[in-house]
Amino acid sequence: MITQVTKGIKVSVQTSFEGTFFKNYKMHYAFGYTITIENQGKDPVQLTARHWDVFDSLKEMETVDGEGVIGKKPVIQPGKSHTYSSGCLLASPIGAMRGFYQMVDLATTEEFEVEVPTFKFAAPFAMN
Repeated sequence: MITQVTKGIKVSVQTSFEGTFFKNYKMHYAFGYTITIENQGKDPVQLTARHWDVFDSLKEMETVDGEGVIGKKPVIQPGKSHTYSSGCLLASPIGAMRGFYQMVDLATTEEFEVEVPTFKFAAPFAMN
């Protein structure tokens, strides 16, 4: 598990290899990740947007921006956490993601970024 704390917000990431399949006559590698966002600060915060840089060893880096996470903009009270799972398709068995969440401190209305540490994807058979 990879963990990082930014401005009192702890982000922990766990990854998994989900398998391979063919799509459009090409092999794809499916990876899952579960992220827990824990508010260790004193004010409630809301996650409003996300930014991802997706690295695939066989393709150019892809950037993904969007509102919230998996269709939600969770409010996280002090001492509480929000956990969600998502996935990523790669053209190769090795890759990584990194990014940040756009957050709002609901007590001060201050917007800030919370870094998501780089987390790696590797199919078990690709490891040596």
